[in-house]
Parts: sequence; C-alpha cells; structure tokens
Amino acid sequence: MHKKLASILVLMGLLAIISGCATMSDVVRAKDEGTAKVYPVNADQAWEIAKTVFRWEGADAIEEHKSEGYMLTSSGMNLVSMGAAMGAWIDPVDKNNTRVTVVTKRRIATNIATTLTEATFHKRFAQAVDIIKSGKRLSSTPPE
Repeated sequence: MHKKLASILVLMGLLAIISGCATMSDVVRAKDEGTAKVYPVNADQAWEIAKTVFRWEGADAIEEHKSEGYMLTSSGMNLVSMGAAMGAWIDPVDKNNTRVTVVTKRRIATNIATTLTEATFHKRFAQAVDIIKSGKRLSSTPPE
C-alpha cells in the first residue's frame, strides 16, 4: 500500500511541475505585466545594454527579434532555482530615450527564487547606462 501511495504522490508532483513550467511564449504574453523604465540612451545602446545585462546575470543563448523590438533568453538551474525564462523589449521614446521592459518568469511556478528578477535587471541596466555615459565600454564581467 505504501508503494502505491508513494507512486501516486510522485506522479502528482511531476504533473504539478510539468503544468507549472514557464515557457518563452509565457514571457512574450506577459510583456504588459513586465517592469518598464525609461533610460537616457538610444534604442541601439539599449539593445546592447540589455544583452550585456542578461550575459552578466548568467543567461543562456539570447534569441534576438530586433525587428520586433524584443529578445528572449533563459537561465539554467542553480542551488536555489530551477531557472527562469526572460525577455526584454526595447521601445524608443525619442532619439535619446528608450523604454525598456523586462519580464522574468520562474521555470517552475512553485520555486521560491528566480535566477534574475526584474528589479535586478533594471539595477544592472542603470549601472550599464552610467558606465556608457561616463565614456567607458561595457565589460564582459559585471560591475561590483
């Protein structure tokens, strides 16, 4: 009887995990729920900064949809998270300002933590803007 109960519990757990997995499509659909901020950079600069921030934070390959104004990526599992699906949208406000919207979704909805939060993305993005505005180039390693 205990084996049967254990098997049922394992099956229920697997179903919960499978049904709660975030996908790239979920990220795209959630754009309007993302966190947006306007930065004093042009759209091309914002595009490069967003890619750099994702790389700084350990993202996997970045899927670029530049003509549609967005990029998608993910991060793998670590000690506290099963990873995340993420996206950034780059929308020019004018020639010198750009709205950047980011969405991060935990791969498994029941995870307590995610590998990159929207707040952390924007914190890193602001750091990168400061670096560029000071006349320096962005490094492949994140600032302290």
